[in-house]
Amino acid sequence: MNRGRQTASAASPWLSIVIPCLNEAATIERTLAALAPLRTQGVEIIVVDGGSGDATVECSRPWVDRLLAAPRGRARQMNAGAEAALGEVLLFLHADTRLPIGAQHAIGEAIRQGALWGRFDVRIEGRSRLLPVVAALMNARSRLTGIATGDQAIFVRRDTFVQAGGYPDQPLMEDIALSVRLKRLGRPACQRMRVVTSGRRWDERGPWRTILLMWRLRLGYWLGEAPERLAGRYR
Repeated sequence: MNRGRQTASAASPWLSIVIPCLNEAATIERTLAALAPLRTQGVEIIVVDGGSGDATVECSRPWVDRLLAAPRGRARQMNAGAEAALGEVLLFLHADTRLPIGAQHAIGEAIRQGALWGRFDVRIEGRSRLLPVVAALMNARSRLTGIATGDQAIFVRRDTFVQAGGYPDQPLMEDIALSVRLKRLGRPACQRMRVVTSGRRWDERGPWRTILLMWRLRLGYWLGEAPERLAGRYR
């Protein structure tokens, strides 16, 4: 696997997509195949594996520009991908999330208009009839508070990401913590285009159980409970 950041050149991409992975062999090819048209347009695709025990690495290799190894932990993996990326804008994408058509143009336009960072609305794909409601509430809450979740495909200028200190090294709520840091620098560009993310955790645990768990975890985080303890409850 490649490690470290390469020297930028005149042909460097303006956008780098960083995807942290851990045991995502069942979903990663679908995600990366959807990004193949962007790759042909010069967008850099980076997968950062956290020590998968399945075929994630082998499934990813044909589809990416950079395949990195990093210590396990989504924040650590995304920071490693950002450090290695060549683009001046970074997009952090979950392995089970797909971008809408034209996402790169929406990001570019937001950046040209002065946005330092932003995120997309989300649609959750799954069996439960509650998932559209969950997604609508997530989008509305994010638009109101300026806080984004990782499911919403956070994008950010590289210099802004560095200024914010990157993702904090914590096992849960790293996306919330980054949003708080970025909000101090500027409000997010809230794109109404929707990414499509998997509802597998709702399907596996049950929608009401998952909704209540996420509310409890978020409340605990805002009340100062340690992310390490919250991560244990999440698992």
